[in-house]
Amino acid sequence: MPEWRKDPIVDRWVIIATERGKRPLDYKEIIEEKKSQDCPLCEGNEMKTPPEIIAYREPGTVRDTPGWWVRVVPNKFPALKIEGELSRQHRGIYNYMNGVGAHEVIVESTSHISGMDMQSEKQVEEIIWIWRDRSIDLRKDARIKYIQIFKNNGSAGGASLEHTHSQLIATPLVPADIRQEIEGMNDYANRHGSCVMCDMLRQEMAEQDRLVIDGNHFVSFSPFASRFPFETWIVPKEHQYDFGQIREAQVRDLAVVLRSTLSKLSLMIKNVPYNMVLHTTPVNLQDETHFHWHLEIMPRLTLMAGFELATGYFINPTPPEMAAQALRETEEIFPIKEEYMKEVRQYV
Repeated sequence: MPEWRKDPIVDRWVIIATERGKRPLDYKEIIEEKKSQDCPLCEGNEMKTPPEIIAYREPGTVRDTPGWWVRVVPNKFPALKIEGELSRQHRGIYNYMNGVGAHEVIVESTSHISGMDMQSEKQVEEIIWIWRDRSIDLRKDARIKYIQIFKNNGSAGGASLEHTHSQLIATPLVPADIRQEIEGMNDYANRHGSCVMCDMLRQEMAEQDRLVIDGNHFVSFSPFASRFPFETWIVPKEHQYDFGQIREAQVRDLAVVLRSTLSKLSLMIKNVPYNMVLHTTPVNLQDETHFHWHLEIMPRLTLMAGFELATGYFINPTPPEMAAQALRETEEIFPIKEEYMKEVRQYV
């Protein structure tokens, strides 16, 4: 039977459509058309990007030259720009303001590879650190109210470049989805005297049905009201409202859990397209201490059609319990094929 499930954080219902059920093996492989190898993000092509903002690089090397291992540059076609004063205006019933903000690209490796799953845990640590460094730096600008870190992978995920990268957009507004999460977490804390995400983690770790990875500091699991097949959240066990609070031991463990989760997903469905988003508290506003920051990985294996667009209800044909079990057992059920490992080895 199909089932309605409610997200415990926000007022959102999801349909788990078991009658239309797609099992893990039904997804197989996504065919990706190879793009041009003239990649502006590869090492040696530094002059093909805007001047770098920051890079972790070898001593003695200079900006916009080889020698880096993680590099941040402004987006060549930015959605928002940091220059200018923030000016709010209205015309009749319409409100508008100039496009102040920031839009940056985090180049995650010197190699032309397509995902974090192909990188070392140490390299993933460096990516997490540079996410944090940019977040800490950008919040010094009082105009900025929210910093969204995200990663698009694959054509269906909106990636225009194959070279592994993530992005950051800083906005002068708090997004509606984040406000909804803040309100949901505050409401739960007022009613129950505890954090909804902390309670969710306790239940997931006790039940085990939707658990993917139980790390030292982070848990990876398929949420009860998953909107997408194989949707996976990574959440710190310690209650932290601000991603900027992350500590060294947590960075090490997050790198392990994040890389392993993406590796399992990629081994299950080769070339899997996905979006990954980091939800954290707003900046330069009052502290939202009931918020619990987290990463959401959303594979793009189904299309939103008329019903979803009309109602906001998601239809998920793969129950999260089935998805989580498949991810947990990936290494046993889906052994790594030698031809795939040859592709991996050429990048590490």
